[in-house]
Amino acid sequence: MTYEQLIESKRHSIQDFGIEAKYIPDTMFDYQGYVTSHMTRKGRYAGYLDTGTGKTFVELVIAYNYALATNKRVLIICPLAVAFQFIKEAAKFGFDDIEYSKEGKFTKKIVICNYERLHYFNEQDFECVICDESSILKNAEGFTTASVTSFLRKIKYRFLFTATPSPNDYVELGTSSEALGYLGYVDMLTKFFTNNQDTISPMGIGVEWRLKGHAKKAFFEWVSSWSISMRKPSDLGFDDSRHILPELIVNDYYVENKKPLVINGQGQLFNIVAKTRSEIAAENRMTIIERCEKAAELGSLHDTTVYWCNLNPEGDLLAKLDKGAVQISGSMKLEKKEEILLAFSNGEIKKLITKARITAFGLNWQHCNHTVFFPGFSYEQYYQAIRRFWRFGQQREVYADRVTSDGQIRVIQAIDAKAQKSNELFSELNANINRKFEVKKTAFDKNISIPSFLK
Repeated sequence: MTYEQLIESKRHSIQDFGIEAKYIPDTMFDYQGYVTSHMTRKGRYAGYLDTGTGKTFVELVIAYNYALATNKRVLIICPLAVAFQFIKEAAKFGFDDIEYSKEGKFTKKIVICNYERLHYFNEQDFECVICDESSILKNAEGFTTASVTSFLRKIKYRFLFTATPSPNDYVELGTSSEALGYLGYVDMLTKFFTNNQDTISPMGIGVEWRLKGHAKKAFFEWVSSWSISMRKPSDLGFDDSRHILPELIVNDYYVENKKPLVINGQGQLFNIVAKTRSEIAAENRMTIIERCEKAAELGSLHDTTVYWCNLNPEGDLLAKLDKGAVQISGSMKLEKKEEILLAFSNGEIKKLITKARITAFGLNWQHCNHTVFFPGFSYEQYYQAIRRFWRFGQQREVYADRVTSDGQIRVIQAIDAKAQKSNELFSELNANINRKFEVKKTAFDKNISIPSFLK
């Protein structure tokens, strides 16, 4: 490979975007039809649509329109076990030219695969790619982000969908922009952000990025130039009456840690509130039995429950305490995980033990209205886990029991603070939906002088 070929392989396709949607089903809600038409016309866009608002349906109709218009294949990439929901939804609306591929083999126009299996596919086989639950791209230096962004570079039409657009860190929106082919992550940082160390290294230790004071309005206008945001239909000017959520009842349970923390090798005379991540981790390990016993007690009060844990010993103990619960562990093969998740979705399994980082994204579990959650610092995982149940289409009030130790109060405070920041982000995005923003480019017309030592 020559140097020119290497550079060309890293360049995003810069063809014109978008087509006009030829097919909008009558069964779509008014706001769904609007979002579908708008995004189809844009061609490269992010849909920040809240859980239960019909993202799957919108994605399928966009895929159908592009397959119809281009007569080429469309790839939908989704989290584990969500592919079955796409197939089920497609059958409901009469889409039959669609299939779920696990090993890169396909015959249909619309192909669905998991992020975990993307390496089996070749980007040259697809004209359009849709990333479901695209918040998986938020880690700028993560392997998944790099592989998906690389896959998308030469795709003419690209779409991202998620309900949680980087709620706790605005700079993460740059990974979505780069995946769509707009401003790169570092370019976005230098244009809209400043940091405490006057560096352009995004992930340097101790580097804290914050919006430039004068750039806040422009930043959200820019994000809204390549995305649409909605938590409820009225955000886009439509009626909310058919999309009223039932009550969410969040209960916090604190178990007592009877073993004082050991900090820097020193045992504490009295129990104190854990402050650092290492102290939180120690507090977690020391209260596994108490927290699991409380979780199992709460789960016994409901016919159907999902336990969300963080550590393998937590899951193993919960499986012993609740004999009817089935556990999903990270070491399981993908096929086994899918089998269990499908069985729970169909009501064949009543109690499920899992981890938010494995199964919190994209699944529709309105048949269950109780969950027990062991909180960590990730608001996104917490939000996504709760929204598996508390989503449009849920007919009952939802009970979310958060179980932690008395020394972990700061974890709860951190989650609640991030929830507030998430609401602020959506408010800013919604306020700028219809504003126009253009990234102006200046042509470089200076003469290049080569240093004498290079001549």
